[in-house]
Amino acid sequence: MEELVIRDADVVDGSGADAYRADVVVDGGRIVSIVKEAAAAGCQRPKARRELDAEGLVLSPGFIDMHAHSDLALLRDPDHSAKAAQGVTLEVIGQDGLSYAPVDDRTLGEVRRAIAGWNGPGDDVDFDWRSVGEYLDRLDRGIAVNAAYLVPQGTVRALAVGWDDREATEAELEHMRRLVAEGMEQGAVGMSSGLTYTPGMYAKDAELTELCRVVASYGGYYCPHHRSYGAGALQAYEEMVELAREADCPLHLAHATMNFGVNKGRAPELLTLLDGALAAGADITLDTYPYTPGCTTLVALLPSWAGEGGPDQIMKRLADDDTAERIRHHMEEIGSDGSHGVPMEWETIEISGTGDPALAEYVGRTVLESARLRGETPWTVARDLLLADRLAPTILQHVGHEENVRAIMRHRVHTGGSDGILQGAKPHPRAYGTFPHYLGHYVRELGVLPLEECVAHLTSRPAARLRLRDRGLVREGYRADLVLFDPATVAAGSTYENPRVLPTGIPHVLVDGRFVMEDGRRTDVLAGRSVRRVPR
Repeated sequence: MEELVIRDADVVDGSGADAYRADVVVDGGRIVSIVKEAAAAGCQRPKARRELDAEGLVLSPGFIDMHAHSDLALLRDPDHSAKAAQGVTLEVIGQDGLSYAPVDDRTLGEVRRAIAGWNGPGDDVDFDWRSVGEYLDRLDRGIAVNAAYLVPQGTVRALAVGWDDREATEAELEHMRRLVAEGMEQGAVGMSSGLTYTPGMYAKDAELTELCRVVASYGGYYCPHHRSYGAGALQAYEEMVELAREADCPLHLAHATMNFGVNKGRAPELLTLLDGALAAGADITLDTYPYTPGCTTLVALLPSWAGEGGPDQIMKRLADDDTAERIRHHMEEIGSDGSHGVPMEWETIEISGTGDPALAEYVGRTVLESARLRGETPWTVARDLLLADRLAPTILQHVGHEENVRAIMRHRVHTGGSDGILQGAKPHPRAYGTFPHYLGHYVRELGVLPLEECVAHLTSRPAARLRLRDRGLVREGYRADLVLFDPATVAAGSTYENPRVLPTGIPHVLVDGRFVMEDGRRTDVLAGRSVRRVPR
């Protein structure tokens, strides 16, 4: 007898088709049968060792978070309710060009410091891997939800070239090609870049194109955080579309927003650009989070020249008065590349977390608010905080526009990504709320998307980008990565004031046919594993 039958569920199968009533039978980690309208038809109903009454609940594929920063959280936090409670059954990590494989001892230490604001310092993690394959093997020991990995181009450049702002030599470029190829062979699904983060931002398009050709040869995709989401946003999108065309590589645009005052109401221009490329045969997808503020680290706003040489050199430059004044001039008067070419608006920069708890007084305030309280300039506050916290502060950037968010999420190649940073005292609520916020706020309350269409954005579309042959749909033979939610009550619990509150209306989540959430509570099941690139 099979393990589980989910009875009388309203199945939204991920395809975008209308919902239907069915009994769904799960066994051995897969969906083994779907009996539509069993009760109404009066037919023999399937039996199993366990029955779950799903009356009033929607059964859908598990949600795929196309942009996650859980690289260490998956290892240090077996509970991982931040994602499991949202109905997320698969995360794509290794984002924004910086993560923890492939590395050697030198670059591991450098990367840990560079992205401590994203993932914490990692003092509670045993870094017993160096290659992509070894990292994925570590995940395979058991994690809360599944994870796919992108080879981080910035980490690759740090390993092969270092943190200097210069062109790679031919030997270094060949080294990078080999590192990317090895990562793909070991199971990565593509490559990411952080082109406003050092050292990845030092790569010119020709270098990126060469690496993308390697990615494409393995059937992977390129996922850039491109060079500007502000003053040069449209040009940056055009650059990535052309680069991917030149490399003949599928393109997935990370957190595809149009932010800052210069881009208010300009989402249609981006969508026109994408529509033209798609009509010409380009393979493009994108992800967004359903909120207006962005989230990153405070140090990321510095100009690229200030980051040359890595974290230690940044600290030295900040400590030197003359160099710090040059940094301020670029940020406040010119608009640094780290802040997307827009002169700093300190009233939009809210400190969301610090590495040192003794600096908690800054959290929840904008830099401008702290400056006024302290009788100092905003730059003095920002500089002192970066030095005192050794580059660890995270920030919210209140620079988005609601009309742009809604326009982009309607597009036919849109998928969902939380970009969720789980560090800090007051992280962005998207880390805990992205997927229920789509379903509750944008579907039920605002009607921006029909339910069936929204579920497709969060399931089958990302599964297709990842080339997963047995996930993303409720189909017989597919993996039983499933979520049951109440469409009348599903909602994000997280807010800007209380960001670590779990959502409501998602009682059950299954990974590989096993309950990781049951009756609204996290179980002790660790059914997640690495999801590796499917060979052509």
